[in-house]
Amino acid sequence: MKKINILIGFLLGFGLLLGSCTDDLDQMPVTETTSNDVYSQPENYKKVLAKIYASYVLAGQGQGGDNGDLTTINGQDFSRGYFNLQEAATDEVANTWLSGNNLVDLTYINWSSKDSWVSDSYYWLFFNITLCNEFLRNCSDGAIANFSPTEQSEIRAYRSEARFMRAFSYWMVLDLYRKGPQVDENTPVTGFIPEAYDGVGLFDFIENELKSLVAEGSDASLPDTNEYGRASKPTAWALLARLYLNSAVYRGSVDTKYYTECITACHKVISNPSFHLEPDYAKLFNADNHKRTHEILFAMVCDATTSVTWGGGTYLVCGSCGNSSSQDPAKYGLTNGWGMFRARGEIVEKFGDVSNTLDSRAMFYTDGQEQYFSGPIDNQSEGYFFEKFSNLTDDGVAASNSAATGCSTDYPLIRLADVYLMAAEALLRGGSGISRGEALNLVNQVRLRAYNNDESGKISDADLTLDFILDERGRELYLESIRRTDLVRFGKFTSDSYIWQWKGGVLDGRSVNERYNIYPIPDTDLTANPNLSNPLY
Repeated sequence: MKKINILIGFLLGFGLLLGSCTDDLDQMPVTETTSNDVYSQPENYKKVLAKIYASYVLAGQGQGGDNGDLTTINGQDFSRGYFNLQEAATDEVANTWLSGNNLVDLTYINWSSKDSWVSDSYYWLFFNITLCNEFLRNCSDGAIANFSPTEQSEIRAYRSEARFMRAFSYWMVLDLYRKGPQVDENTPVTGFIPEAYDGVGLFDFIENELKSLVAEGSDASLPDTNEYGRASKPTAWALLARLYLNSAVYRGSVDTKYYTECITACHKVISNPSFHLEPDYAKLFNADNHKRTHEILFAMVCDATTSVTWGGGTYLVCGSCGNSSSQDPAKYGLTNGWGMFRARGEIVEKFGDVSNTLDSRAMFYTDGQEQYFSGPIDNQSEGYFFEKFSNLTDDGVAASNSAATGCSTDYPLIRLADVYLMAAEALLRGGSGISRGEALNLVNQVRLRAYNNDESGKISDADLTLDFILDERGRELYLESIRRTDLVRFGKFTSDSYIWQWKGGVLDGRSVNERYNIYPIPDTDLTANPNLSNPLY
């Protein structure tokens, strides 16, 4: 097993309430087990913490989401929705399952507040936030006073991890929706309508939480190291870097001090001797990628021997393998492919001629496929298939029977290479703390790994521009649910400064209304909470 034990079914009964919703949702689940029962035993705290982590990638207590934690329109876990929101509308992913998977509006950047993936993802995020708040409500110093000193110390450490997970969820709320209800462990469970965070308010809350979690010598700080899949100080520093890098988007104005803060946060990770780039890029995305703790700072952990999800690594591995092409599913540790995802031609183009490139990151199946579309985006013969994610172990053995149990490949959320590229970009945007030469070296370390240490992969100082960084992030991080965030930060997601096929719902692409830089809060929450609004929709 590669993660802390997944919470068993009885823990469904501990107050899973959406703090932003109306009274009809302010109900305890019908269960014989109460929150008081759960938190009466110190050993249950780690199980609840496991549930908090697992809520990103599992939809419920049964296989593939059976006995679900939330009743959603699509019936899928958060990771699947997050991938769709971050990738489906970009220059990276073309979907075959458009209407069947409710992806028409996301694919063509034409969604509304009624879009099922938009609403599902929003409620999953606040489900996780609610889990964290309930956990924190029950692990105050007063609540754990009757436990032994050792037990209290352990629970306080868990408390810091729950605060990180809440901050991470709120960062995704900020990035996707730019607004959200103010709810924490002190928010009343019923009969209360919370105030709303705007972008600045959310930014400040997340920043303050993360800074307290990395403060040296504080009882609230995260550990320097932790079990794989759990938060530590380097994880929090990396998230702080991501927050600062996008500060102009989130706060509505440019302040270069945040780019300096981004570099400072990046340096905390880069200077840590525990971390270095994995020499083999492909091993970051196989079924043994839980061994890559020297580069993967945080991941959605998937283990088909203990739990089953149709999101996470399963979604990426199975979705990337064609079911009507000449691909051999066994090459990827599969018994069958879903044929959902193909690469849009524009992301492939960033590698040049993929049949001759030395860049090992150009992992595409091209046989019988056309790079660009000549017609409908759901034509599976057009667009190369991705080969980046695999269900094979380092030894070339399938990690699981994907037809029955999904894949055991973890889904990286933050990697060291991302931190390197963030530091370089922050320098180019006006931050201080590293020299241009140091920034160039960070980029070239990423590129040398991609080119298997062939010096031809290195770039010169003249090549180091913001446009190059955006393209390099595309080459390094494609399929890792960061592309939409990057395109928005560079002003290219909705504008006519960068066009890709089927952007805006037409073959040759077009600009779209800038309101699509933000996803709308669902109508149900707007009705429930008059403090929330979607001014652009």
